[in-house]
This record gives sequence, structure tokens and C-alpha cells, in this order.
Amino acid sequence: MARTPALVADPGAATRATNLYDRLRTDLLDGAIQPGSKLAIEALAERYATSATPLREALSRLVADGLVHKLEQRGFAAAGISADDLAEITQTRCWLEEIALRASITAHSRAWEEALVLAHHRLARTPRSLSDERFQDNPEWEPLHRAFHRALIAGCGSRWLLAFCEQLADQHQRYRRLSAPRAFAKRGVKNEHQQLLDAALGGRADEAVALLNAHYQRTAKIILSDPGLFAVDGAASKGNRPH
Repeated sequence: MARTPALVADPGAATRATNLYDRLRTDLLDGAIQPGSKLAIEALAERYATSATPLREALSRLVADGLVHKLEQRGFAAAGISADDLAEITQTRCWLEEIALRASITAHSRAWEEALVLAHHRLARTPRSLSDERFQDNPEWEPLHRAFHRALIAGCGSRWLLAFCEQLADQHQRYRRLSAPRAFAKRGVKNEHQQLLDAALGGRADEAVALLNAHYQRTAKIILSDPGLFAVDGAASKGNRPH
């Protein structure tokens, strides 16, 4: 008797769904999709040249990431922003990354050191702005910046801790990108990264933690000082509450 062939799921469909998720995630983190904006399925389907079903799947994954909120009876919206949210994200990131950084410095493996040095080298040689006179975003800088901060704590030995830190880094990035021009004019970020590298590689955990916390708090302070970022009427924070 001939055997009925097993049904095989289309591997291309899974790849397309992942690509759509990645594109949406990038646009949310980079500010191409404004915080708090309604995510209409029809408009998104046209924008990303896709259909409603994979879109809803991708948006549901982004809800789990905290980048999109499900609105009761009203579809989806990009996560909003608020001063209180930024303060909480910053403080929680400082708490968790202190644990991860101390563990990485204590372990101080050769692989961790080499990866950290390489990540810093790549970041240091990449300008934040494509122009010296005014801020012009360099698209190569942000991935290298993320890679350096990830490398700092990568030797902690806990994949769960690293996953939580990565999620907070995503949330932090949404805020940083909104106020990048203002921060660019006020920061010596290159020097801050060098000091972090030196303290970490030198095994000076207390100093490295203090530098990392100051690095994140300084970013938050600059963002919070932007008078136009957090609208008084709450417009900038629409969609900030999940349902």
C-alpha cells in the first residue's frame, strides 16, 4: 500500500514571518514608527507588502517584547513613552547590568576580554554623526554601540540575565533615538566608552559599575531635559498603557 506523504510546513513562510518581525522591530526601535501611534493592519500591510495574518503574528510577538501594545477591541499600537517609564527603564537597567558586569569581570575569561576589545575597537573607529558640524545619524554606529554594551556583560554566565538586559536595552534605545541630536551636542561618549573598557579590563568592578550607571543616567538626564519630547497633554504617551 502506498504511503501518504507527510504534510511539510512551508519553511519560506516562517522565514518571511521572521523577516517581517525584524523589520517592524527595527522601525519601532529607530523611531520610524512613532511611539503611541495606532498600528492599522491595512496600512501596515501596504507599507510592508504583506497580508494581515503574518502581520498579526509579528505584532503579537512584539507585544511580548513590550514594543507594541494590544488595544482592547481596537487592534494594536506602538508602545508610548513617558518620563516615568524612562526613569524606571534606566534604573532597572542599571540594577541588572551591575550584576552582569560584576560577574563578567569576576570571571574575566580570555574570550570575554578579546570580544570586548574587538567590540570597542569597532565602535571607537565609527563616528556617531556623518557630519562634524551638525548631527547626521550614522546608521553603522547604533549596532556597534549595542554590540559593545552587550560584550561588556556577556561573560556573566546567565542567558536569562542577558535576555532581560537585552529587552531593557531595546526599550532604552527607543528613547535615545528620539533625542540623539541633543545628546550628540552634549556628550563625549567616545571617552565614556574608553573609561568603561579600561575599568572592566583592569578588573576594577566598583569603578566600572559606577561608570556604567553614570553613562545610563547621563543619557536619561539629557532626554528628560528635552522640553518637546514629553508633551504636556500626553500626546507623546498615547498607547503607553497595555490592555
